[in-house]
Amino acid sequence: MVSTDRLVAFAALSFLLIIVPGPSVLFVIGRALAHGRRAALTTVVGNTLGAYLLVVAVALGIGSLVERSVLVFTALKLAGAAYLVYLGVKAWRQRGSLRAAFAGEEAVPHSGLRTLWEGFAVGVANPKTIVFFAAVLPQFVDREQGHVTGQMLLLGLVFNLIAVASDSVWGLIAATARDWFARSPRRLSAVGGVGGLTMIGLGVTVAVTGRKD
Repeated sequence: MVSTDRLVAFAALSFLLIIVPGPSVLFVIGRALAHGRRAALTTVVGNTLGAYLLVVAVALGIGSLVERSVLVFTALKLAGAAYLVYLGVKAWRQRGSLRAAFAGEEAVPHSGLRTLWEGFAVGVANPKTIVFFAAVLPQFVDREQGHVTGQMLLLGLVFNLIAVASDSVWGLIAATARDWFARSPRRLSAVGGVGGLTMIGLGVTVAVTGRKD
């Protein structure tokens, strides 16, 4: 299996990459501002499941196809960007439901499964994560030890455990800020708008992000 030195080096690299806010973090923050702590943590779980599916894909060799094909990469990138923009516009249009929820009125339903799915969809459609796993993950595999697929799955698990911890902290911080917003009707009305605009901006950023080649 993976040597201790390689595992530690990969964990350190993953930590440095994860602590810098990226697409997943921004999406979790948007969910926290729009729907609160539970939605943020559920989004983290869904996002992690989606990201680990990418690890499985890379371990089975699918990631190399995305790395080589500009067409596949672009299609996946634009699909993820469009979904983010869609969620952002939806959050903006439904921003008034937050005030209704705190006032005891009926808000727009947002089930746990739906939140989990949205997080999963964003996680699995993140082109930057695909490229990272496809380009970096294989470099830490010791092929002389055998069990290459198992080593990749283990390394991917380490990455995702770090991501869960980091994204959860970001989500909890954002949810706490949401509680502060909730003390004022005007602040509360702005929460959904901020979350929506964050996701729209994230979608546009993903769409214009290109490849080095």
